Amino acid sequence: QVQLVESGGGLVQAGGSLRLSCAASGNIFSINAMGWYRQAPGKQRELVAVLTRGDTTNYADSVKGRFTISRGNAKNTVYLQMNSLKPEDTALYYCNLNTVFAGDYWGQGTQVTVSS
Repeated sequence: QVQLVESGGGLVQAGGSLRLSCAASGNIFSINAMGWYRQAPGKQRELVAVLTRGDTTNYADSVKGRFTISRGNAKNTVYLQMNSLKPEDTALYYCNLNTVFAGDYWGQGTQVTVSS
């Protein structure tokens, strides 16, 4: 059983910062990547940032230069530092773990709300 636990969401004013954390535990093998997705009300889930096994990063155009994904010192942890937050960043943020053989695992989501 694989479990992803997210934390760090909350309410922040526009221009502020938040740091999301995700810790994965359980029988985890052959990780391709860990990353963050988000889903705003009435919209589809979209990629925010991903960090591959080879330390390659990929960001949505809308967050480039403002968000940074990084690997934690603890095994199978990942962070998302979000700076210069905008109201349009408001969404439920999900941690994702993609593996070679078992596919995708998802966290339950952490809410980020940015007020104008």
